[in-house]
Amino acid sequence: MKRIAIVAGGDSSESEVSLRSAAGLMTFIPDEYEKYIVSITGNDWTVYLLDSVTTPIDKNDFSFIKKGRKTTFDFAYITIHGTPGENGILQGYFNLIGMPFSCCDVLASALTFDKYVCNQFLRNFDIAVAPSVVLRHRQTISNADIIEKLGLPLFVKPSAGGSSFGITKVKEADRLSLAIEKAFKESDEVVVESFVAGTEVTCGMYKTRSKTVVLPVTEVVSKNEFFDYDAKYKNQSDEITPARISDTLTRQIQATTEKIYDLVGAKGIVRVDYIIEESGRIVLLEVNTTPGMTPQSFLPQQIKAAGLNIQDVMRDIIEDAF
Repeated sequence: MKRIAIVAGGDSSESEVSLRSAAGLMTFIPDEYEKYIVSITGNDWTVYLLDSVTTPIDKNDFSFIKKGRKTTFDFAYITIHGTPGENGILQGYFNLIGMPFSCCDVLASALTFDKYVCNQFLRNFDIAVAPSVVLRHRQTISNADIIEKLGLPLFVKPSAGGSSFGITKVKEADRLSLAIEKAFKESDEVVVESFVAGTEVTCGMYKTRSKTVVLPVTEVVSKNEFFDYDAKYKNQSDEITPARISDTLTRQIQATTEKIYDLVGAKGIVRVDYIIEESGRIVLLEVNTTPGMTPQSFLPQQIKAAGLNIQDVMRDIIEDAF
């Protein structure tokens, strides 16, 4: 029986969401595997045993002691949303110790984690993205110059982050400085991006050596100003799968998702978010390489809508690593 580490937690504001994903994955991964949740927060690496008992992970080889014996894992399913599990750091560690894992490798993880760099990379391959500027600490650029370039309204977001933490929709010029300050609390880089009006959709997919599975498209209708944290996790949005769009647009989004997957060198399950403008133009929002895996998350919804069994999907991803 293969032993699986479901690696969750992390050092960002998304830690709580990550632990929810880990709980979801405990039910999604078939019982033919021996499953454990491993929480990583800073230097505290802990594996959860039965009855809420925990024991530390030995970072030298990602092992732990169970019933007095050293125990090792065969595979890591990374579900940390944020650092160090989404930006390539943990992937590099697992490569060093020879541990197979579920998601993108170092380069693809680092590239997609930085929203600005990823979008600028993909625009070279005819992927439409919103006009934007990147801000770094100690960099001087006036709010007036930003607004002149991007207009109002606009979005301010951490360049490295997710779950809508630190994101603000700015409608008035005098609100921009506070929005930038808020975003800098989540990331060392901040992206300011033109507002793109339209229908928000998202599409997931995965590949193995033997198959390519592109999932149905989900339409996102937020009850708030935009698809913020409350809309995502407090039932303040409607998520419609399959999306209420034409078959032509659906195929275009699915084809674009597969194109992006290949361009960034993705692995495992990936989800890509878009805005469809009224003209029908598809604009990339961001690429998620460790998407949420709670029962309410987009991916389980899309897998169900595709007529697939989520346990079979998990088995595909795990066995492909071997």
